[in-house]
Amino acid sequence: MSFEKKRLEPRKWKGIPQEELAIDKYERNEAMPSVEKATKIADVFEVTLDFLVDDSAIASFDKQTVKRLKDVEHLSEDDRKTLFSMTEAFLRDAKARKAYSV
Repeated sequence: MSFEKKRLEPRKWKGIPQEELAIDKYERNEAMPSVEKATKIADVFEVTLDFLVDDSAIASFDKQTVKRLKDVEHLSEDDRKTLFSMTEAFLRDAKARKAYSV
């Protein structure tokens, strides 16, 4: 996905008019923002800067998700194992429900 589309996507999620942010030249790919401006755009959209510039970045990794992942890094090894076991069980069950609902 191109940089201009990556900026357009979160703006639409947030319902922010293009005029309000003055980023139309970026969305039309007529200019590239500086790192500082790109960082401010990411802050407004509550996405990571890598989401705006990396085609492989996952859209759902907004700043809140990234913060949670960082918090997990500070858990004890036992707590991380417990969290990952619960997460894996939840994901397994969710996938099974989805598979059987089709």
